[in-house]
Amino acid sequence: MYRDLTDEKLLSLAVEADREAFGEIVRRWERRIFALCFGMLGREDEARDASQEAFVAAYKNIGNFRGEAKVSSWLHRIAVNQCLTVKRRSKTRSEEYLDDENHEDERVFVAAEAYSPSIQTEQAERNVLVRQAVGSLPLDLRQVVVMKEFEEMTFQEISDTLEIPLSTVKSRLYTALKQLRSKLERLPMEIG
Repeated sequence: MYRDLTDEKLLSLAVEADREAFGEIVRRWERRIFALCFGMLGREDEARDASQEAFVAAYKNIGNFRGEAKVSSWLHRIAVNQCLTVKRRSKTRSEEYLDDENHEDERVFVAAEAYSPSIQTEQAERNVLVRQAVGSLPLDLRQVVVMKEFEEMTFQEISDTLEIPLSTVKSRLYTALKQLRSKLERLPMEIG
């Protein structure tokens, strides 16, 4: 029943206290929202928590959705805000995570395709290098890269989500890709 409905129709049903409708929205968007949070935060546990908190915040504020943007943009904006909150909190606490070094190579943006073990290993190494390079970008550049390159959002969707001008999105992406290229070219390992 719910699968054939648009996100906007589901949200209007959810506003009318239809929890199953909101559940369908969560099912549709949970992977992409998690991927966005993971791309911004770089830690699976923080990304899981941030994406769950984003959906909780969306549910609590469902009556505030004005319909001026797509539901997906609204959800992405909430998730970005949640990630920014997590970043601020972790800066304030200045905690060091001891397990970062132990599991650093297990985290990648894109799962490697099922090739030979050597190809999988090379792909995993490239993914780690790219993830590290993306993770080293300033947050405002990183979020645009993650949304455009990993979430495959359009420039307009990113602009709507971040509530910044389209030209700013484009210039941030250009700057971020230029910085990434520079960082990756300096690495001793051949990429590509």
